[in-house]
Amino acid sequence: MLLLHALRPEYGFKFTQEAGVVSYLSTIEIEPKTKADASVIWLHGLGASGHDFEPIVPELNLPEQAAIRFILPHAPSIPVTVNGGFIMPAWYDILEMDIDRKIDEGHLLQSVDEVHKLIRREQERGIASERIIIVGFSQGGAVGYHAALTYPEKLGGLLGLSTYFATAQTITPNPVNKDIPIKVYHGSLDPVVSEALGRKGYEDLLALGYQADYETYPMEHQVCLEEIEDISAWLQQRLL
Repeated sequence: MLLLHALRPEYGFKFTQEAGVVSYLSTIEIEPKTKADASVIWLHGLGASGHDFEPIVPELNLPEQAAIRFILPHAPSIPVTVNGGFIMPAWYDILEMDIDRKIDEGHLLQSVDEVHKLIRREQERGIASERIIIVGFSQGGAVGYHAALTYPEKLGGLLGLSTYFATAQTITPNPVNKDIPIKVYHGSLDPVVSEALGRKGYEDLLALGYQADYETYPMEHQVCLEEIEDISAWLQQRLL
């Protein structure tokens, strides 16, 4: 099993400036061998960085003809209340570690806006919106849920990894993505984001009318080889 939730406070809030007008989150980009015709935007968890999932991309063992660009953004570094105000990379502040994870929803929505900007940039680079998939691990998954379900153009899919649906009670989904393919993965032994919380997010999706699939693995707050293989198969079904 590969643990991906290490704390890495050295990764801060960095933007790249394009054409002197629009700023974007700093990202790692992994290009395919041929010109990209699809993109996967993969959001890391609390205290981590885009580098956490960089080694996963080759482990997906995608076929040579897969023209998929992987975009791995870095979250901003902010004080996190439940960690004593310690400054670390986070997509939003977590105020209380109760079962419902009280969060700063304004922070989360700001991160959603940044993800939407990355999606629009991919479209400007010639990628059709239907060939853009959002993936999020843990806190990044909570942002991914909201970002994908509120985007105003049809996306290619949504993957939630060891995560929860933080805005299930307040989200106003965009109906254009009512049929978006969704898969949720969770570890049955997860001590950080309990499987009960992950399953609740899945059930919230169903209650909102989405068709989603749910899969568990005997692991903690991490990813495992079987999950990586399943993610690879899921991506290939939708992008090849």
